[in-house]
Amino acid sequence: MKTRLFVLFSLYFFIIGCSQSTSPDNPDWVEDLIVQYKNEPVGNPPQSIWRYNYKNQIVYYVPPQCCDQFSTLYDEKGNELGAPDGGITGSGDGRFTDFFTARTDEKLIWQDSRQRK
Repeated sequence: MKTRLFVLFSLYFFIIGCSQSTSPDNPDWVEDLIVQYKNEPVGNPPQSIWRYNYKNQIVYYVPPQCCDQFSTLYDEKGNELGAPDGGITGSGDGRFTDFFTARTDEKLIWQDSRQRK
């Protein structure tokens, strides 16, 4: 009986632990985006979310997925700002031509660790 209770409690804490935020510092919208990506097939390359300081504001960058797709740059509140790179030319939407030279304080927020099948 004690073994069953131990297994049940262990399973309960494992489930609770897996459902918690990846970081208490992440805004809710970032956590929602992570959940969305985890429910999609593994990207090529695997999805990731990066945080930077860009022109004195916190921004979140999601690199492009595969062939000619745009990246996405978000402000701190989750508003989509544009695409610093990707697309047919690889130069994004043209609104953030200095993003890669002006960004600072790089921090990987999340990267999909699943393997492609």
